[in-house]
Amino acid sequence: MATHRALLVVDVQPTFCEGGALAVEGGNAVADRVAAFAAENRGDYDLVATTQDWHIDPGTHFSDAPDYVDTWPPHGVAGTAEAELHPALADLHPDVSVKKGAYEAAYSGFEGVDPEGRTLAEHLLAAGITAVDVVGIAESHCVKQTALDAHRLGLATRVFTDLTVPVSQDQGEAARDEMSTAGIELATSPAY
Repeated sequence: MATHRALLVVDVQPTFCEGGALAVEGGNAVADRVAAFAAENRGDYDLVATTQDWHIDPGTHFSDAPDYVDTWPPHGVAGTAEAELHPALADLHPDVSVKKGAYEAAYSGFEGVDPEGRTLAEHLLAAGITAVDVVGIAESHCVKQTALDAHRLGLATRVFTDLTVPVSQDQGEAARDEMSTAGIELATSPAY
């Protein structure tokens, strides 16, 4: 049976990059590397999907005194420039774009929907996708949760560790351990 592979670009948004409301060190560099990789390897994918944090009123997910575990400073606010895709991805032209977390915390791209209300899983299944490569920000949170959900759906799941960045080194190591234990392949992206 042929493998039908999708590239999942998770939350590559200015809000998570240097200068953004919830910046991850190295975010802008990851955005540039993801864009270069996607441009060079687009032909290897049957489908390219993006996810975005798109918070309207996510309740206790936002806090004035965040603990950076369950509560966070406001970020990815719907309709703001920070919540749009990173400018480095201007030429990506994804086949599917989903937005998540309007009224709740949402870490996995599989919690998102497109403008018609269709989920990422619905798009992947309709396209016959059997394998996914996951990249984006942040490895320790939304990338990890998206990869775990893809794996739970029965998709062969690979995370390119050079095309993501964690919130912190410790959290990145914990995320990689959790993903590896679950059966997710951790790899370096093919040269671009």
